[in-house]
Amino acid sequence: MKKIFACFLYISCGLLLFLNTADAVCPVCTIAIGAGLEGMRILGVKDVLTGIWAGGLTMSLIGWTANYMRKHGVKNVFWYVLNVLMYLSLLGAVYFVPQGNPIVKWWDNCMWGIDQFLLGVLVGSVTFILMELWYGRIKRNNGGHALFPFQKVVMPFGGLLFITFIFWMIIKYLPTVGIVLC
Repeated sequence: MKKIFACFLYISCGLLLFLNTADAVCPVCTIAIGAGLEGMRILGVKDVLTGIWAGGLTMSLIGWTANYMRKHGVKNVFWYVLNVLMYLSLLGAVYFVPQGNPIVKWWDNCMWGIDQFLLGVLVGSVTFILMELWYGRIKRNNGGHALFPFQKVVMPFGGLLFITFIFWMIIKYLPTVGIVLC
């Protein structure tokens, strides 16, 4: 088994050497967000925190696909709208798939009168978009260059980490002072 795994690892690393680079929102950021999302679901973290990362991942994938389409000359707005709708419908599938036992049960738990996962997705999406816009502004003001290496990765990832910490604090401490979250 170790030989098969080692062979697979060597082949994978060899293939990575010959791949073209991606001109996307940020492939490293997308992978980091995806890993964080799955890790939190496995550990049983509250749905609002998982939703923050799901929203960030969805916005990253939407941007990644839009950049790919732009690079390949797609100019019809219909395809960009379809891109957004496709990824949002995939995100909405957590409420319906698998049919008998959905991953997230609609209104199973709420926070401030909104489903926790949906609230997290909205907050994560807005945070990711704001961090990308802020990065673009910083880059424009700096002559088209980032202020430090991997700033395009650090800003959205850091924004999602920060907002996750804020919501974790809200979940942990507001109920202790008598404030009901639902």
